[in-house]
Amino acid sequence: MLYLKIENLIKSLNPETISEARKVVLQPLVEFVQTKVSNNQEIRINFICTHNSRRSHLSQVWAQTIAKYFNLKNIFCYSGGTESTALFPVVAKTLQNSGFEIKTLSEGNNPIYSIKYAENEHPIIGFSKKLDDDFNPKNSFAAILTCDSANEACPFVPGAEKRIPITFEDPKAFDNTPQQVEKYNERSLQIATELFYIFSQINS
Repeated sequence: MLYLKIENLIKSLNPETISEARKVVLQPLVEFVQTKVSNNQEIRINFICTHNSRRSHLSQVWAQTIAKYFNLKNIFCYSGGTESTALFPVVAKTLQNSGFEIKTLSEGNNPIYSIKYAENEHPIIGFSKKLDDDFNPKNSFAAILTCDSANEACPFVPGAEKRIPITFEDPKAFDNTPQQVEKYNERSLQIATELFYIFSQINS
């Protein structure tokens, strides 16, 4: 059972706001997940961005949470970057405002967060890491490129079974502006809505 605030937010998402052109971009991930489900195989998805600080984390957390919402089994979501920096604090705050329970497990230049979406599920461990970090799968995963620069920098992702660009605009553009909170929430909801659409297409 998801936390009630998260559950209600997911129920309020409207996939009809997604354009037909965007659905074409999302379709390869629908097909990847459907094939794995149909063959009763584990599903591993690694969301990759340059710094593994914003969009890739939002994608990882929402994907894991929405997969649970649709009761999809054996789905494991990860994130990584072409370099490691830190999970941007506003991302943690944005998720917290959406109903996630966030705990800081360690401080420092690259803090480690526990991100919990349901009482009886393992928390997602959030911190910035390179895409080939030991925390991430080595093979049989879909690599989802969430930013243009990672998409260009990673024409080949070692171990990836499939490479799928699904890029999002960077909310970093609004850092230290009056619109920061609003724009991070907007990007978070866009990512959640698109992942809701993807998982809603799966026949289990």
